[in-house]
Amino acid sequence: MKKIIKVATALFLTSLLIGCTFSKKEYKSYEEYPVYEGNDMELTYSSEKSSFRVWSPNADSVVLSLYEDGIKGKAYRSLSMKRSKKGTWKATVKGDLKGKFYTFRVKIGDKWLNHTPGIWAKAVGINGQRGAIVDMNETNPQGWENDQHQFPNNPTDAIIYEVHMRDFSVSPNSGMNNKGKFLAFTEKGTKNSFGQATGIDHLKELGITHIHLLPSFDYASIDESRLEEKKYNWGYDPQNYNVPEGSYSTNPANPTQRIKELKQLIQSVHKEGIGVIMDVVYNHTYVGGESHINQLVPGYFYRFNQDSTWSNASGCGNEIASERPMVRKFMVESLVYWAKEYHIDGFRFDLMGIHDIETMNAIRQELNTINPKILLYGEGWTAAGSPLAEEKRALKKNVKKLDGIAVFSDDIRDAL
Repeated sequence: MKKIIKVATALFLTSLLIGCTFSKKEYKSYEEYPVYEGNDMELTYSSEKSSFRVWSPNADSVVLSLYEDGIKGKAYRSLSMKRSKKGTWKATVKGDLKGKFYTFRVKIGDKWLNHTPGIWAKAVGINGQRGAIVDMNETNPQGWENDQHQFPNNPTDAIIYEVHMRDFSVSPNSGMNNKGKFLAFTEKGTKNSFGQATGIDHLKELGITHIHLLPSFDYASIDESRLEEKKYNWGYDPQNYNVPEGSYSTNPANPTQRIKELKQLIQSVHKEGIGVIMDVVYNHTYVGGESHINQLVPGYFYRFNQDSTWSNASGCGNEIASERPMVRKFMVESLVYWAKEYHIDGFRFDLMGIHDIETMNAIRQELNTINPKILLYGEGWTAAGSPLAEEKRALKKNVKKLDGIAVFSDDIRDAL
């Protein structure tokens, strides 16, 4: 009798163990990939522990590596992540990791892909190759809790001034100290050699309601470790979507500082009653195959032609497949993050015509829960053809299908 009980107990425990074990599944197409609905992607930090979660359904192994520096040196610790639910992998490291850096590395079959800071990374080291572990509370400038969004009573009342972060202040004649930096927007009383107001004082003179900042997320074409070379780019080459660009910070190597300084910009502009619109470029990445996104989930985030070549509606070598559930989840969560964490007042979508209508309306719906006055508008066209059917895309001709989202008119622009 005792033997029977022992055997039954062993079988019961084994069934529990099997039930809690996640194994790799084979997928015939991206449509079969599972969708993770949780809100704990990438990193959840506390002084007691750091929990990491990445989504890579097709991976055979995922390794988390920890570093002392944001770009130099080898990992001081690497650990295998455990396969978890809905295509995710997770790992928890006890202790306070604040100030450390991390990467993920995926193995598919017998091939190890490149190290990546992940897709949902919110802080990175210099040049954006390693994720950074920061306490986001330490990124808030003094009085940030009192900062308020700035919205017009009606979206048609918006008077928007488009400006490049660097160009705003870099002129030798600008009279500003923080030339080409986020902090230039915090300087008051500046004048040029003719005695004319510059900087934020000039913005007030214009009578605008909003500034539209050209891409200010972390982009790839500027080497943040060699800013003395004075390289220049508009910023339409995304690398890490949820992180401020390091070259606009006074110290790109300090992950906390670049976040804080962008918040200081926004706070300063808000104090003058001016809203901040962010130019977002979710339609493509700077590179395709070697991008951080593709090194975690090869192929899933991109569209391809029928002959398996990369589709290129962006004109930049690739285009994002916004219609796929986990891509949609990422875009929605990214925009919500910018609106909540940085108090962004609106978003201008580069080549919005690449994105599908369902995703754009999902973005509008989710941002409405924060404030329905958040402005959304974009370019209702593409740079080339796309494999996604026209009737499904956020093109100018489909504007009636978009809920609370405006489009530019290139016909009026071209006529002018």
